[in-house]
Amino acid sequence: MEKSISLTSEQITQDLLPQKFGKRGMAWTTILVVIALFGLYAYYRQLKYGLIVTHMRDYVSWGIYISNFVFFVAISLVGSLITAIFRLTNVKWRTPLTRISEIIAVSAIVFAALIIVVDMGRPERFMNLFLHGRIQSPILWDVIVISTYFFISILLLYFPLLPDLKILLKFKEKTGKRLNRLYRFQGSFWKGTKAQFQLSDKSISILCVLIIPVAFSIHTVTSWLFATTYRPGWDSTNFGAYFISGAFLAGSGAVVVAMYVFRRYYHLEKYITEMHFEKMGRIVVMLALVYFYFNVNEYLTPAFKMKESEHGLLKQLFVGSYAPMFWFAILVGMIIPIIVLIFKKGRKPLPMFIIGIMVVVGAWFKRYIIVTPTLLHPFLPMQNVPTSFMSYFPSWEEWAIDAGSLAGALLVITFFVRIYPIIPIHETITEQNEKDESK
Repeated sequence: MEKSISLTSEQITQDLLPQKFGKRGMAWTTILVVIALFGLYAYYRQLKYGLIVTHMRDYVSWGIYISNFVFFVAISLVGSLITAIFRLTNVKWRTPLTRISEIIAVSAIVFAALIIVVDMGRPERFMNLFLHGRIQSPILWDVIVISTYFFISILLLYFPLLPDLKILLKFKEKTGKRLNRLYRFQGSFWKGTKAQFQLSDKSISILCVLIIPVAFSIHTVTSWLFATTYRPGWDSTNFGAYFISGAFLAGSGAVVVAMYVFRRYYHLEKYITEMHFEKMGRIVVMLALVYFYFNVNEYLTPAFKMKESEHGLLKQLFVGSYAPMFWFAILVGMIIPIIVLIFKKGRKPLPMFIIGIMVVVGAWFKRYIIVTPTLLHPFLPMQNVPTSFMSYFPSWEEWAIDAGSLAGALLVITFFVRIYPIIPIHETITEQNEKDESK
């Protein structure tokens, strides 16, 4: 375990100021921009020719787009875990991770909303949700909770950033004139008075209380989109808790990956320490155990009853064409992380980084197999339909749009890190001063 290092306010500020992109940063950004532009081109083709360019048909009307939507919603839930729950329970070591989790949450929820518009085929029809929405529809519930979660997440990202904006304004030579104008526009009213800090702290506490039920609602309502649709594999009252537990796991895995990347490439070893990986490792293994329990519960009960409607779906998942993907998601996304993380050596930075990637990749494939195999097993057998209706594999346009959305989310995080401190400067300085006074 790393020893606590006493740092001066000036050193903390210099260490945590935003840094310009180096060669690797420019290469990373260029790759993401190219992937995002390729996704935009594929979306242009979809707008021009219609959803026929995808491989979604009458039976599989939800494909990789909805899988990606559920994945983004899952990742976004980490903002409420790290920022809200940890803040309300006064977890002190959370400080270096709060802004990381919030920017992941905001970028993920933005692209979750965009991918839904992509899935609609005709984006202008999105307005019908507001003009002709029916409160009885879970789709409208989803729109409401996603919008609410987005605005609360933006405020939770912005309010703690205000003291840092004042600090950044003092380093005009290092940040540049353009960024200095941006900081002044966003935080010129912040004077750092005692009354402002009290108001800000109270507002953040209220938002932390509000975001927890909204965060639970967003994934519960998303699960209801499936559970209220009468299909084998979705006809379950377990779906709400099943989705929430999986979302917490996926989001925590994403934070672990981001922790390692920022720690290594921005040289933040003094701030994101091995202790943070140790703590997050314990959280990830606990969440993996909870999610594994819900997976056992989700599949064991219908497998034991083996109703005719569920038989074909379960057979395809366990030993059929979807079995490799199913067992990959279970092993890579849950079982292997549990086995590795129960050992102390597995909770070191590099093993945690690898496990974080495994959790995130496993989470994406898990969402895919929740959506597609079920749609290919309707209650009424497929008869007298074209062969293309009986299977589904995404077209290159779908893959390109999907990859473009992932690249877009990563671009949001990348540009945020270039413009703002990824670790809160003011909070870090305050905590360091409190430690020094207590010695």
